[in-house]
Amino acid sequence: MNDISAPDEALGLETLLVHGGTARSGFGETSEALFLNSGFVYDSAEAAEARFKGEAPGFIYSRYANPTVDMFEKRMALIEGAEAARATASGMAAVTAALLCQLKAGDHVVASRALFGSCLYVVEDLLPRYGVPCTLVDGTDLDQWKQAVRPETKVFFLETPTNPTLDVLDLNAIADIAHDAGARFVVDNVFATPLGQRPMQLGADVVVYSATKHVDGQGRCLGGVILASEEFIATELKDFYRHTGPSMSPFNAWVMLKGLETLALRVERHCASAARIADFLADLPGIGRVLYPGRADHPQADLAKRQMANGGPMVAFEVEDGKAGAFRFANALEIVRISNNLGDSKSLLTHPATTTHQRLTPEARAALGIRDGILRISVGLEDPRDLEKDLKRAATAV
Repeated sequence: MNDISAPDEALGLETLLVHGGTARSGFGETSEALFLNSGFVYDSAEAAEARFKGEAPGFIYSRYANPTVDMFEKRMALIEGAEAARATASGMAAVTAALLCQLKAGDHVVASRALFGSCLYVVEDLLPRYGVPCTLVDGTDLDQWKQAVRPETKVFFLETPTNPTLDVLDLNAIADIAHDAGARFVVDNVFATPLGQRPMQLGADVVVYSATKHVDGQGRCLGGVILASEEFIATELKDFYRHTGPSMSPFNAWVMLKGLETLALRVERHCASAARIADFLADLPGIGRVLYPGRADHPQADLAKRQMANGGPMVAFEVEDGKAGAFRFANALEIVRISNNLGDSKSLLTHPATTTHQRLTPEARAALGIRDGILRISVGLEDPRDLEKDLKRAATAV
């Protein structure tokens, strides 16, 4: 029995995060059941034939679909406001599948230059190997999006806020440009989280997440999800997904379902603490610019107010003395831990120039504003007063 499997305007988001998509077995369990099986059996050969033909409902093989994974997909679709979803083994599996499933040799992609390093690899190196060139643009410059369009352009792709400098891109305006060109618009919404930004309401056709981040939120499991229309899932993604196998494990889906139950509480705390930490860093000696979409001095502050529900859980800032100063700062921390992950209950800090974006040339990093003194912090759930003490101690080391 599905508790809540379709949108209900009378239900709040927090209710959907707890109950959405739940399907109970005959045992009537309260927590979602964990189906750790790879295959399924049929009552007869005729039943198997009907299921493989799509003439009868039911599961076939957990690479295609699984009851626990299906619950996670339904819940994510409900909170995103999407018609359908497919869960993947990681966030990069979601990005790669969402792009490759709809592209063929001769097509063209336009993407924001400010992307996570692995996403840049996909659009800059991987897609061209298969005859799909990509034009990279300054995502904040709408004229560059327009000028990059070709007759063969099929996809626009971006992330906002961007990793790691937290640029905010105008989703409504870019969606209009994409759709005027006959292209689909794919948005990586991981930094904003599903609670902080609703790309589909702003014109996105496909939204992708690394569920590893805030959806799990406790550094336990890898996962990703692709959200789109039923038509896109059925005609573009379905066969690619079934035959290339980027599926999420049932155990990871179960962990993600548990994470969703507390997502609203955690994200509210993450964002409130991040806003406080951004203001605190701005007043610290040894700290240069602070980049946070919720601050009035952010380059796209007005757009962030219109497009986002909050300033987000991430803060970027620059310390004096470049890489050496950044390393001294990072090494002096005692509560905030050094890690390239984000969205965890623990506050995590990374030096993008030597980790997430190290494969880029110095010139490419400079063009993105990723200077050697830039650090990115994913603000966790600790007492913000303790985080402030830790950051102040680190700033003294600089």
